[in-house]
Amino acid sequence: MTDQHLHRPDAQDFLRRARARLPGEPPVLDAAMGRPAAVLMPLIPVAGMLHFLFTVRPATMPSHAGEICFPGGRLKAGEDALAAALREAEEEVGISPEQVQPLGFGAPRKTASGHVIAPLLGLVEAHCCIRPCAREVAEVFTAPLSHFLDAANFVRERRRAGGQWREYWVISWQGRCIWGATAAMLHDLMERLA
Repeated sequence: MTDQHLHRPDAQDFLRRARARLPGEPPVLDAAMGRPAAVLMPLIPVAGMLHFLFTVRPATMPSHAGEICFPGGRLKAGEDALAAALREAEEEVGISPEQVQPLGFGAPRKTASGHVIAPLLGLVEAHCCIRPCAREVAEVFTAPLSHFLDAANFVRERRRAGGQWREYWVISWQGRCIWGATAAMLHDLMERLA
């Protein structure tokens, strides 16, 4: 990729640190840890800057309806986290595996819903055509990497979920609220690459 976004000092530094500090091999996700799942944390160039791409789940989904997340889902039999993250991104938003340059894996994240999620950070080609699957994705949007590099944008809040009070990381972006496992994965990634 030779687009201008890769030549910005902040983008170059972030990508260099990601390649140096994140493991390239997918983590082993044991069913004893939870139901194995993987997500792609897609970095995509928008207007000359790197942005994260997010999906919004449809209100009709039986679980996590309306939540903001990364494309992803459960591992299929015989699949590792790399294959699952790339397959799910293609199914949900039309990003083909050939359009993703894997940068490395963040730490697996256990969720309140019983999943253990392996997040794959990946650089997506600039001219990728995003085609959301209407059954799984109500909306797609992006937010600049620079927003997440600023620790002041991560706020700790208490919310009631599943009948219990829990603390979550929350990130606001243009009236949207990114929270739960998605915000936690972003927080973990930014701390690791700080």
